[in-house]
Amino acid sequence: MKPRVLKTVNLLKTKYPEAICSLIYSDPFQLLIATRLSAQCTDARVNMVTPALFARFPDAESMAVASLSEVENLIKSCGLYKTKAKSIVECAGQIINDFGGNVPDNMDDLLKLKGIGRKTANLIMGDVYGKPAVVADTHFLRICGRLGFINTKDPYKAELIMKKLLPPSESSDFCHRLVLFGREICTARAPKCGECLLFEICPSQGI
Repeated sequence: MKPRVLKTVNLLKTKYPEAICSLIYSDPFQLLIATRLSAQCTDARVNMVTPALFARFPDAESMAVASLSEVENLIKSCGLYKTKAKSIVECAGQIINDFGGNVPDNMDDLLKLKGIGRKTANLIMGDVYGKPAVVADTHFLRICGRLGFINTKDPYKAELIMKKLLPPSESSDFCHRLVLFGREICTARAPKCGECLLFEICPSQGI
């Protein structure tokens, strides 16, 4: 299994040399909030919403004292806006009060933040702090499942399995590349198997 995973890592690295997050942000706090907003919402939509949000509330200090109704109005098109608004304002308060204004750099502390789950925590650890991290989002679960690397749709179980298979230094970038690959080739519906660079090593070829 591991040699096939390593081959996948290298092939995707060749196709997508720049493994970057598609969310637009300028600092760790903004990435944290943008990722929270991306739940059940596309990154493209989040990127349309965050410029106005961050122009009004650019940091944890300002977000922590923001009017809930104003935040709701600014993020309304992201969906679940009432829940998201409440959580990001509370999350900002926690960062100020509990973490000295800094976004935490470890899983335990990140998970203490309101509305923050393992997917967001792993993204922060990988992209901001350069730590080994596995972001088990929908693209990750779909593609790793099709490749036969995992046999579960549970994000936490998938994360643990792939942590054992991926080189730690490659894990975070690999997850970003899977998002790009999932959008372009290995789509949820009608994947483009005829154009896939992983076709020869994929047990689900031609699905």
